[in-house]
Amino acid sequence: MKFTKTQIPDVVLIEPKVFSDQRGFFFESYNKALFVAAGIPDEFVQDNHSRSAKGTLRGLHYQIEPMAQGKLVRVIRGAAFDAAVDLRKSSPTLGRWIGEHLSAENQKMLYVPIGFAHGFLALEEGTEVLYKVTRPYSPVHDRGIVWNDPAIGIQWPDLSMAYLVSDKDRRHPTLAQASVFA
Repeated sequence: MKFTKTQIPDVVLIEPKVFSDQRGFFFESYNKALFVAAGIPDEFVQDNHSRSAKGTLRGLHYQIEPMAQGKLVRVIRGAAFDAAVDLRKSSPTLGRWIGEHLSAENQKMLYVPIGFAHGFLALEEGTEVLYKVTRPYSPVHDRGIVWNDPAIGIQWPDLSMAYLVSDKDRRHPTLAQASVFA
């Protein structure tokens, strides 16, 4: 596997070595020893799977301590623009975002550590996203940042259609109003 630090070094793009032939393909989507060697903690406790219509925007989600989550995200069907926003108060990149195109075709994965909000935009109909998390879902600790906060300025892809955003996600506060990490 190839582990590449993004412009926000704690967010890591992972490219598995894919073995392809006329039968299809094979790759390791997770290897504890390789992930730990790349500095990604081995604390995954739950796998989540979502399916989204084209134009669905989910996020920006995070959980506060003690249930804060790191995430390992990949797309197994379709394509998504995946975004992570630094919410660490002491970080020089507080409020900055990173975005990556993940797809079933490119088979890339993104590691989003604790201290970041996460969201994605489904670029194709029936996009399916799998992600491992380091803590289980906790409604009491669940938080979010509004996906279109101008102070963050995520450049979501233009799909020439209105994004499908849940009422819950539309009501999230801005970064200035949100709980951030110490």
